[in-house]
Amino acid sequence: MSKTLIIAEKPSVATDLSKALTKKLGKFTKKGKSRDAQYFENDQAMITSAVGHLIELKMPTGPNGKNLPWKFDVLPAIPSNFALQPIEQSEGRLRHVLKLAKLKDVTEIVNACDAGREGELIFQYIMDYGKVKKPIKRLWMQSMTTGAIQQAWDELRDGQEMSDLSDAAKCRSESDWLVGLNSTRALTCFRSRHGGFNITAAGRVQTPTLAILAKRENEIAAFTATPYAEVHGLFSVDAGEYDGKWIDLDFKKDETNPHGRAERIWDKERARIVTERCLNKTGIVTEDKKPTKQIAPQLYDLTTLQREAPFTAKNTLGLAQTLYERHKMITYPRTDSRYLPEDYMSNVKEIVTELAGSTSDLANWAQDALDNDRLQFQKSIFNNAKVSDHFAIIPTGRVVKIDEPVSKLYDMIVKR
Repeated sequence: MSKTLIIAEKPSVATDLSKALTKKLGKFTKKGKSRDAQYFENDQAMITSAVGHLIELKMPTGPNGKNLPWKFDVLPAIPSNFALQPIEQSEGRLRHVLKLAKLKDVTEIVNACDAGREGELIFQYIMDYGKVKKPIKRLWMQSMTTGAIQQAWDELRDGQEMSDLSDAAKCRSESDWLVGLNSTRALTCFRSRHGGFNITAAGRVQTPTLAILAKRENEIAAFTATPYAEVHGLFSVDAGEYDGKWIDLDFKKDETNPHGRAERIWDKERARIVTERCLNKTGIVTEDKKPTKQIAPQLYDLTTLQREAPFTAKNTLGLAQTLYERHKMITYPRTDSRYLPEDYMSNVKEIVTELAGSTSDLANWAQDALDNDRLQFQKSIFNNAKVSDHFAIIPTGRVVKIDEPVSKLYDMIVKR
């Protein structure tokens, strides 16, 4: 009997798939004695996983097959073909995955690695290294809830549809290799020319990023402080006292003075005159109130979430991954889109309804949004042209008890 092999990116995801797909494929039994050889199986399918990347690009070698020496005369190293090699610490897992992939009764393989560029690369490198030539399907999940996994299974994509994403992933990997290896070796050789071995790391991303930081550091070092004044006053009215601040009503932004603000007075004499004219004087105070409407802010993508969250970028990603994989409370976090599909309004209302009926501290927020009809279609939120492989980060509607760092990030996503 033919079977389908499903390959996830991590063991925890393989476990989730074995539970979620029971309704579609039947109950799975856990098999395998060693940690590297564990998998799930039933009459229709087997589910296994990688542990992140199992394959890497091989380091360059010379004509004699030995490692390329650290010398200028062998640079640049540009191979005609990029050879692959197993990552040593996960070689056992690789052997297990390929053993299952090459079984005769396995007639189809499903890529269930993370639905993104790196997930595509992890899977494709396994297939390329093992020379596996079997039909491929893609399980493309927007979240890790049982419903989302089952929906993704019903909508399995053909592996060929992902060829562009796979090519982009390989291009990124190979360009990192070319730029990183050659520039690191060239700089190291240059700095070691008078003796010693002064390794100097460089890379496609890290070196331009370092240049940006160095430029900003130089700007800070060259900054000349310019004193300015602000005029604040304590005003007494029948209802009590309040603090006021002088502002220039004619202020306009000026590129030649990027530090200019409406409340800043650069002329000390002018600040003195303003103070004298106001000190101990009486006047009429009016309060104007006008109703205004504010456009809802855009939803979060990963970059914006990392920028606004009160954590480091690395910690924010880690917390988001926890919300996605372990708690299944948000959609795929590594997205670069801040929009939702135009036909997603019904899903949004369903999610908010689930939140309103939960025990979450945010239930009242959700109920208020429903009661006051705040869920409106806006092109700044729903736009098919701005949705790529994944849409913006939003809650799934599932609510479980979580600790404070994770809940703080979750609150940001839900309220947005």
